[in-house]
Amino acid sequence: MEHSIALVTGATSGLGHAAARSLAEEGWREIIITGRSLARAKETAAQLAAETKRKVFTPLELELDRPASVQSALADLVKQGRAVDFLLLNAGMVPGKKRVITAAGIEASQAPLIGHHQLTVGLLRANLLSPNARIVIAGAEPARGGVPMFKYTDVPAFAAKYFRDDQTAAVEALIRSGPNVNYVPNNAYADAKLIIAWWVAALARRLPSGMAVYAVSPGGATATKVVRNAGPMLRYLFIPIVNLIPGMNQTPQTAARRYLQASEFGTDVSGQFFASAQGKFSGPIEAQRHPHLLDGANQEAAWQAIVNVSGVDLSHPEWLRAVS
Repeated sequence: MEHSIALVTGATSGLGHAAARSLAEEGWREIIITGRSLARAKETAAQLAAETKRKVFTPLELELDRPASVQSALADLVKQGRAVDFLLLNAGMVPGKKRVITAAGIEASQAPLIGHHQLTVGLLRANLLSPNARIVIAGAEPARGGVPMFKYTDVPAFAAKYFRDDQTAAVEALIRSGPNVNYVPNNAYADAKLIIAWWVAALARRLPSGMAVYAVSPGGATATKVVRNAGPMLRYLFIPIVNLIPGMNQTPQTAARRYLQASEFGTDVSGQFFASAQGKFSGPIEAQRHPHLLDGANQEAAWQAIVNVSGVDLSHPEWLRAVS
């Protein structure tokens, strides 16, 4: 893949900041970095330029939980008219003790995926992803299961109990944190990352030949702002324990390298979720082969639920017309 233009969401701190810096150091010609405010994005661009001695950073305002902001960002990218070679969908949120629903009716930890979906589909429909583009979205270890204090929802069972086996309705309920969803912060996070893995698999089947998409867990990297909303059990028990175990945590720079590694993967593994080996939170990443991740019904249900919630589908260009 040509190291020309990259776009990194959530680049004002943490893993996104580290990834943007590494991309500059690897010689990328332009790196578009997003922040919730244009002022913060500009500040970060200047900081990164000073750190890397390279003036290759373009700031872009983007609030993923506000559809109008996503549309505005897309409009700016359409005006620039330069195709993105590497789309790094890094922005995310660890949910807090209290359930938070956005103005669009979406549970807060699910909102970044909805915004990322709107952004990705918008770029695809505007032909603003290069023919061999790579898309990487931040996943997390709890999506595979077996992580203490995190438990994802058994969607088929949830659908059978409350939605007459309608898995799309079940996933949509999780995204909206509906009345049948028992809100537990760590479980909401696991669900959000599991739905990301399913979305990636479904998107891979819809991408043009030559493009590829992967979900990538950065692994343990607790020295970031992503845990600012985490509950006390996670912040004061789980994370300190992880920090004491050799090989279970890593710097943001090391964690962000996983994203860049995946950007060089081939189309043969498009749609897969890459994470640490079972029981690990750092070290080499590997494709996760757990049955719940590979279930096509789950994947397509997640895609349709995200389409329903976002109002955006690849086959319906109406949403994009608002930004062109």
